[in-house]
Amino acid sequence: QVQLVESGGGLVQAGGSLRLSCAASGRTFSRYAMGWFRQAPGKEREFVAAISGGGSATYSADSVKGRFTISRDNTKNTVYLQIDSMKPEDTAVYQCAADLVFGVLVSRPQLADYWGQGTQVTVSS
Repeated sequence: QVQLVESGGGLVQAGGSLRLSCAASGRTFSRYAMGWFRQAPGKEREFVAAISGGGSATYSADSVKGRFTISRDNTKNTVYLQIDSMKPEDTAVYQCAADLVFGVLVSRPQLADYWGQGTQVTVSS
């Protein structure tokens, strides 16, 4: 069993930056690929980025490339999402997810093993 807890959300002005964190319980964190997703009001959940268990492979949605960076620290059981040059359209609830298979997070996230509750990010113009 893995529990995921996101933090780091808040209100930020356009052009600003945030770093989201997702802390995981358990001793098997490094076995899991991790992903970030977001859901804006009235919209479907959107894939943002994923990272492999060891951290050597990452994949990001085209819409966020160059502004969003996913990373992880397996010694701290934590995955991060650095968001730079923020835009009002980045406003959403951001959730992290874990799965043993990297490809599940990218192409079939509805099948991911574990999800966090999410953290709200609001970008003012």
